[in-house]
Amino acid sequence: MSVQMIEKPKHEHQALSTRQIIKRACFIFIGAIFMAVGLEVFLVPNQVIDGGIVGISIILAHLTDVKLGIYIFVFNLPFFFIGYKQIGKTFAISTLFAVSVLSMATLLFHSIPAFTTDTLLAAVFGGMVLGVGVGLVIRYGGSLDGTEILAILFNKRTPFSVGETIMFFNLFILGSAGFVFGWDRAMYSLMAYFIAFKTIDVVIQGLDESKSAWIISEEYEKIGEAILARLGRGVTYLNGEGGYTGDDKKVIFCVITRLEEAKLKAIVEEMDPAAFLAVASISEVKGGRFKKRDIH
Repeated sequence: MSVQMIEKPKHEHQALSTRQIIKRACFIFIGAIFMAVGLEVFLVPNQVIDGGIVGISIILAHLTDVKLGIYIFVFNLPFFFIGYKQIGKTFAISTLFAVSVLSMATLLFHSIPAFTTDTLLAAVFGGMVLGVGVGLVIRYGGSLDGTEILAILFNKRTPFSVGETIMFFNLFILGSAGFVFGWDRAMYSLMAYFIAFKTIDVVIQGLDESKSAWIISEEYEKIGEAILARLGRGVTYLNGEGGYTGDDKKVIFCVITRLEEAKLKAIVEEMDPAAFLAVASISEVKGGRFKKRDIH
């Protein structure tokens, strides 16, 4: 009788190193401070609100004598436990740290005079600063608002997607600002939210957004050599099979920047006008040989 030893899976969760923990904590701290500045120095003094739990907190802080930071912390508290079960321990701890810093920072910054009393400027720059803060926290594994976690729960029980739930929830909150602060402030709030949303994407994905390209062509060797020579990008050849014909296909995979996308399309069009080309955005590239080679 033979006995087969079964090794433990290699993909077990690895604990973060001390350096990684410090780096993550620093960027989450900076992100929470940015959001506090965006709220207390730009948006709140001009009666412009954000979406989600923070938006509810701003409205209630305006209607009562309770400070904004207290509402933010208390309302987000249940989502720490939900996030722990739904996403994991690291996310829950990172979120707790981020919201704690945000809550304390808003209390400290409350007495700082507003940078501007122009509502348009406050909405634009407040949205940008807030977006940078939220983007940094998300990029390093935390969250500053429990709306996303709530949307994940609704997604499991309703036919609505996470994005649709968040959009509906935020439209309701931003619309409520019209009854409390006036409809012009509600429109400014919507503007600030949109600017923050776009800024978050930039922070998470980076200014130099990368793109993945998939090319299927009979002229795969010529196209691959041209990409290497004229773009300085490495390519990988994958074996594929046509689902309809059953024919063997060669698939070219490469990663480029968005500034190189037009040149890539021109190369493919030149080498094989009938080639299949698919390009998609990717938020991060690590390892391998992504570094651009010299063009010769």
